Amino acid sequence: MGIVIGLTGGIASGKSTVSNLFRDCNIPVVDADIVAREVVEPGEPALAAIVEAFGSDVLLVDGSLDRPKLGSIIFRDPKKREQLNTIVHPVVRERMTADRDRLLTQHPAVVLDIPLLFEGDQLHLVDKIVVVTVDPQVQLERLMIRNDLTEQAALDRINSQMPLSEKAARADAVIDNNGSKAQTKVQLEKLLREWNII
Repeated sequence: MGIVIGLTGGIASGKSTVSNLFRDCNIPVVDADIVAREVVEPGEPALAAIVEAFGSDVLLVDGSLDRPKLGSIIFRDPKKREQLNTIVHPVVRERMTADRDRLLTQHPAVVLDIPLLFEGDQLHLVDKIVVVTVDPQVQLERLMIRNDLTEQAALDRINSQMPLSEKAARADAVIDNNGSKAQTKVQLEKLLREWNII
């Protein structure tokens, strides 16, 4: 049986960059965000449950989920965020576990890219944890630019997550993503050699 690597970080810490670098090393990645989008597509039971909990205002005209609308509700209200997580997380976890087990039969390692690995209490799904870190100011600037947010809106999103420093303290390995993509790649390849994956 291969090794399951949990990849996490904070919003705009550069986790997607590291995720792609894993793929470049021929290590498959199961991305929780992609799975989470799939399970709330029209016709999926999770979307029906979201509409039941939050009302049909969270739907677009075509019947798909209005993410910005739902986001504006849950980012400022921990109870509503918890309500959404209770609907979506179990379905996502089930699908990710199935993908992980299938990929492990074909590869020496599989990455589960889970933004809320710690917050969602999903440590039992993985063998090792890699946290992607970045300085707070860099994180804030990247998020404001990437999502076209005001400083306050970006801070709301960052503050809704566990601090990066806390995640890093609980990780098996930390990848510093303040530098260039090439510098990040060097760190990742060194780590994969240490863990006898490449």
